[in-house]
Amino acid sequence: MANVYQRYPVCIVRGSGATLHDINGRAYIDCMGGYGVSLVGHCHPRVVSAIKEQCEKLIACHCSLYNDKRAELLEKLVKIAPKGLNKVFLCNSGAEAVECAIKVAVRYTGRSEIISMVRSFHGKTLGALSATWNPKYREPFRSLLNQNFKFVPFGRLDKVEEAITDNTAAIIVEPIQGEGGVHVAPKGFLEGLRKICDEKSILLIFDEVQTGFGRTGRMWASEHWGVTPDIMCAGKAMAGGLPIGATLAREEIMDAFKIGEHTSTFGGNPLACAAASAVIDVILEERLVERAWDLGNRFKAMLEDLVEEYKILREVRGLGLMLGLEARIDIYNILMEALNRGVILLYSGKNVIRFLPPLVITMEQLEAVVNILRDILLEEEKKLIYG
Repeated sequence: MANVYQRYPVCIVRGSGATLHDINGRAYIDCMGGYGVSLVGHCHPRVVSAIKEQCEKLIACHCSLYNDKRAELLEKLVKIAPKGLNKVFLCNSGAEAVECAIKVAVRYTGRSEIISMVRSFHGKTLGALSATWNPKYREPFRSLLNQNFKFVPFGRLDKVEEAITDNTAAIIVEPIQGEGGVHVAPKGFLEGLRKICDEKSILLIFDEVQTGFGRTGRMWASEHWGVTPDIMCAGKAMAGGLPIGATLAREEIMDAFKIGEHTSTFGGNPLACAAASAVIDVILEERLVERAWDLGNRFKAMLEDLVEEYKILREVRGLGLMLGLEARIDIYNILMEALNRGVILLYSGKNVIRFLPPLVITMEQLEAVVNILRDILLEEEKKLIYG
């Protein structure tokens, strides 16, 4: 396999709920969730059943043909989407959803500049990478990137206004920056962006690939601020583990595309659509949005207690079950020791532990995670004090 992933020394072969099992049968509490993919839990029975049933009927169906499962998903997706986002392009990943958003913004406005944020992450395909800030990802491919992207500090409306020109097509932003360290949009920022975009006839794009489908304690993170974008990108958790992405926009915006200008061979395939329909049903029927808010607040309070206990920790950030625990040290040893003790954690850079567990995780599992972290942090702090 291409050597492009930061890999954990464990081979996972089975999963259920928020528990994973390795090839030796050992169980782990999963706080990574496949980078936010396994939102309804691993192998949720409703999703498994939908996949089994669909794969016996029809797996592939190009969007040049109509399909019942695709229509079912589109109806459910538009129903839970922010009001007015009633036209959808289905694809295979969050990065592809961003690619579509960028292209349709340019097509609709006739302009070519996009404003993105410092610390942003929107994907690693060339268009999405052009909108991604991190130099680590950009520098090796700088010569290939679109030069019409500008970056401004997250949260600074004054800098946004300075960056706007007559050629600005759109502003793209994550309501909560995941890869950038779990930074929540400050009060008034998203509302201010909406106002600026309305005044300047600029499109507002929300990247909800990681924050969508209830992760933050609202169906869409934008609901925390009461702001509706013109275009929204979704993915990750959407199909319970199968590859899928979606770009949602107001009808007049999406209709700027002409036939053939933006298509996908696998986008909207019946198998992924059946899984995504089941995921939406599970989220609504099991009240996972409310569960994320409740458990997230309780979990965050426990993590804040750890910050009070240990000097090597700085702060906790996030909403719902999308949380970041920032340390004053490199967290590599913490991640590896947690793995040794049966917990799979995620990272955002070298000093932020990121938590994206399935929303079906139990309070007992979260308490176990905190207790394991407490023991590890005590040992790490002793090393710094006593060497």
